[in-house]
Amino acid sequence: MSLNHIRPWRNIYRRKSRQIMVGNVPVGGDAPISVQTMTNTLTTDIKGTIAQIQAAAEAGADIVRVSVPDEASSKALKEIVREVSVPIVADIHFHYKRGIEAAEAGAACLRINPGNIGDEKRVKEVIKAARDHNCSIRIGVNAGSLERHLLEKYGEPCPDAMVESGLDHIKILQDNDFHEFKISCKASDVFMAAAAYQQLAEATDAPIHLGITEAGGLISGTVKSAIGMGNLLWMGIGDTIRVSLSADPVEEVKMGFEILKSLGLRHRGVNIISCPSCARQGFDVIKTVEALEKRLEHIKTPMSLSIIGCVVNGPGEALMTDVGFTGGGNGSGMVYLAGKQSHKLGNDAMIEHIVEQVEARAAVIEAETQAAE
Repeated sequence: MSLNHIRPWRNIYRRKSRQIMVGNVPVGGDAPISVQTMTNTLTTDIKGTIAQIQAAAEAGADIVRVSVPDEASSKALKEIVREVSVPIVADIHFHYKRGIEAAEAGAACLRINPGNIGDEKRVKEVIKAARDHNCSIRIGVNAGSLERHLLEKYGEPCPDAMVESGLDHIKILQDNDFHEFKISCKASDVFMAAAAYQQLAEATDAPIHLGITEAGGLISGTVKSAIGMGNLLWMGIGDTIRVSLSADPVEEVKMGFEILKSLGLRHRGVNIISCPSCARQGFDVIKTVEALEKRLEHIKTPMSLSIIGCVVNGPGEALMTDVGFTGGGNGSGMVYLAGKQSHKLGNDAMIEHIVEQVEARAAVIEAETQAAE
């Protein structure tokens, strides 16, 4: 349950945007901020791509993007779309015919890059295909692939150039009476991306897809994405996000949810609150948390678990979590349930017992949610 009504300093007031549909997923308006990722398999490896999409969906991905670089990939996409449950965004670069083929293959959305899709006539043909096949479109502006005339005008990639590119292509869609679109203005530079997104948010009511492109590996990329997107989300900007990492797409999904959870914008699975550990710890906190993260991956119900090594902060943290364990002395600690002290537990039985308690609490929360509906 959200405590924002009694803690106004925690409120985030989201920018008002139009709502579009990406397949069966609403994006924008009052819809939850959706989490996206992208496959890194060869699209022509149909089995491998389907497996990766299914793994991402199991991790919570709402939407998955698939690259369509050639005609063989377009043909593969048709089979892939039939076998997966999440909406697929076809990533289109350079050749507008791939966009037409992807729409015909059943893509829920077409991602086109204004800087390399071709002239306005070709964009119009992609728009027609999207309309005919009930696809939405994402205008994907990228600092690394801006149109030549904008680079000549501004001298280098910059927020003004990115926003101008995006607005020019919004005009093309709107002039063709097409309004089912979202837009992104990505850069690998956090400052450039943040400035572009802020300008974009003031210039259009279109849903905004957030991302810091080419952010890096798992750790460095997550940090850059959390700083860049976190600040924008805190300002209320962003309707759908992707954490772009040189890593397994499942990790992108996990990190996306962690960013949203940290801001109270989306809740999925167990939020583990744990201390970094020190000489006061009554058990091995680090190994315990590592084990619990793996053992509790199957829990989808939003809930909180505190794992604190000693009684300095442990009891206070446990008062605010669904399940808690605080280290004590003599090889045992205290279990807290629903914020209340419940019973002592030996450290040797801790992991199994906590998993059981979390599963039981998740079942109660699910039952209460269903009853309320």
